[in-house]
Amino acid sequence: MATRKSTAPRDVDDYLSRVPEESRAALEKLRSTIKSVVPEAEEVISYEIPTFKLDGRMLVSYAAFSEHCSFFPGAGPIEEHKSELKSYQTSKGTIRFTPDKPLRASLVKKLVMTRVKLNAQSMQKRAAGKQAKPKAARAAG
Repeated sequence: MATRKSTAPRDVDDYLSRVPEESRAALEKLRSTIKSVVPEAEEVISYEIPTFKLDGRMLVSYAAFSEHCSFFPGAGPIEEHKSELKSYQTSKGTIRFTPDKPLRASLVKKLVMTRVKLNAQSMQKRAAGKQAKPKAARAAG
């Protein structure tokens, strides 16, 4: 049985090398802006698109499509900064933009910092929940 060669990108540089030049420039600027905010974040390919992870958790992703580019900071950051995103098409966790009208670096920084904050809050809640359960179990026992 012959194995099929995967066409999925090996890494972020491989992904970007496949993107048309105009979109690539916009995505490379987005990438460097994200790195400036969270230089310790790990760059991976997840769901075949470039993704930044921090402390093992998904932070933000981005991708190029035939008619636009997308930035995926998640629903929380989009909701928190919706007034600044009025000139972009958004959905629950996605912001669409075109290479000739990219996201402003200052806005990307705000969105990324909001995602970092929301992830940290989620981790704190999860940790508090895990600590609370054993006490409740002991009380019930």
